[in-house]
Amino acid sequence: MSTALQEQLVALTQQLLESITGGDWATYERLCDPTLTAFEPEARGQLVEGLPFHKFFFDRRESPRPSHTTICAPHVRLLGSDTAIVSYVRLHQGVDSTGIAATRRFEETRVWQRQDGQWRHVHFHRSTSS
Repeated sequence: MSTALQEQLVALTQQLLESITGGDWATYERLCDPTLTAFEPEARGQLVEGLPFHKFFFDRRESPRPSHTTICAPHVRLLGSDTAIVSYVRLHQGVDSTGIAATRRFEETRVWQRQDGQWRHVHFHRSTSS
């Protein structure tokens, strides 16, 4: 796999994460397939299908606070010519409502599929660090 393709997939993943932390639903929706599936802590062990579960959190988000997301040690694997897996550790730095800064750590795997020439996010698994 070319380095350029790896860099593109990591950049798309970074853009996706920034849309989440920034509350940018339009970008999130553009990058995600409508049939997105996910395992994430908020779903309490259940497989989530579709975007409505995620939109709920975007719609109820308070005004954005300062934050920064770092993708650590990304690993990109291409499966065929139209599917890719991006695995990494995500460090999210943020400020809570009292002004206290904290860093949270997540292990994440994102699955991307090329559809009509565009990469779309189709599945993810996110775990909190123990």
